[in-house]
Amino acid sequence: MDGASSNVVWQHGAATPAERGAALGRAGCTIWMTGLSGAGKSTIAIAAERALLAIGVPAMVLDGDNLRHGLSAGLGFDEAGRAEAVRRAGEAALLVAASGAVAIVSLVSPYEADRARVRARHDASGVAFALIHVDAPLAVAESRDPKGLYRRARAGELERFTGVSDPYEAPTTPELRLATDAASIDSCVASVVALAQRLIRSA
Repeated sequence: MDGASSNVVWQHGAATPAERGAALGRAGCTIWMTGLSGAGKSTIAIAAERALLAIGVPAMVLDGDNLRHGLSAGLGFDEAGRAEAVRRAGEAALLVAASGAVAIVSLVSPYEADRARVRARHDASGVAFALIHVDAPLAVAESRDPKGLYRRARAGELERFTGVSDPYEAPTTPELRLATDAASIDSCVASVVALAQRLIRSA
């Protein structure tokens, strides 16, 4: 996507994310969960959101499937479409996090370059960002197949499906790796909540 028109000028707000964080007593952050379909991203994200809200920390899940019903509606699943979906999710997360909340993004986001661009946008804006690899071996993710997508991909009904006919570039240095074939959901959620708490205190 092209950048903003030269006629569009960024309107600076009255408060920076740091000033807003000081007023609220905490800073916001983005927790970005990447992984194969069926790895457990959405399950962990929703439970982490609930756990954070229970302790008084505002949080919002931005789920990739949900975003494709609205913000990213009409985008394809080719490389360009995926890149734009990640970019839009990143911009939405940045707005949520800059408001002082925890944005929890659950999105396959298979390409390292796309994830790096989202991190760079957060860094440039002074908003904390952490990448979590929700890691399940392909065979395990496929055995779960909660949406029947792997079955359809193997049958040739879905083109460019990550892990089957399209690559997944696993993060090499995520802030957190959750091995969901070995760890319980509760322990994964606890790790996410602890990470979010560290970020909102230090940001």
